[in-house]
Amino acid sequence: MTAEQNERTLEESIVTDLKDRMTYGSYLDLDRLLGAQHPVSKPEHHDEMLFIIQHQTTELWLKLVLHELGTARDRLAEDDLRAALKHVARVKHIQEVLTQQWSVLATLTPTEYAEFRGALGNASGFQSVLYRGVEFALGNKNERMLGLFRDHPENLALLTAEWERPTLYDEFLRLVARRGLPVPQEILDRDVRLPYREHPELVDAIRVIYENPHEHWDLYEACEEFVDVEDNFQFWRFRHLRTVTRTIGMKVGTGGSSGVSFLQKALELTFFPELYSVRTEIGR
Repeated sequence: MTAEQNERTLEESIVTDLKDRMTYGSYLDLDRLLGAQHPVSKPEHHDEMLFIIQHQTTELWLKLVLHELGTARDRLAEDDLRAALKHVARVKHIQEVLTQQWSVLATLTPTEYAEFRGALGNASGFQSVLYRGVEFALGNKNERMLGLFRDHPENLALLTAEWERPTLYDEFLRLVARRGLPVPQEILDRDVRLPYREHPELVDAIRVIYENPHEHWDLYEACEEFVDVEDNFQFWRFRHLRTVTRTIGMKVGTGGSSGVSFLQKALELTFFPELYSVRTEIGR
């Protein structure tokens, strides 16, 4: 094969005069996006670019997760469960990408990270407003987190809106109640600004769905989709924990947390407790 043969011919119809036209770069604002990596280590450490891009891409995916969860809640409030589940399905695929990304950061060895970690100051993923927004949207609300963003009005407004808004589970349970299933009124009237707590009496309503799947197929499917979301979230948390463990061991986090032990505690949190409790009751 000659060099000439190993070259793709540029089709005549391809637009090459891009003056005064929208381009790929301008549409995606790539000048800003690709210019947003600013290593702070002196001299600049090679692996800091990996660290920055890993976290920036995570933030972009979290922004999309929150966007999808917002629309999913809108559709649930409109009794359009099928449309809501389309957005939930997209969230699940994003979660898979987020979890797989940890394998890239895990290539950063303890020695390499130690060479620029000190330059990060108190910057920490704990301070991610989008991560907190996703947790709030799924039910793990904590008013104290709002204080982290008191000096950033835009982020504070975003997180406050999520704190005051019903969670994905709240909207689903309201839909279940409108379908005539016995959701306790206490749940329907709860203060949505509080973290969701398990209500054992709700398990009976969830059990009706699971034991009569053909009669409540879309609700049954939704329950399993939500369990997928929680499982994926836990896998993400676990991979985070393991990546941190292999990179910094038991050191204190840059944001002041206890590090690994702090992340370990997050594995005990749950968004949809009754969807797990019902499994103990089915078939009894």
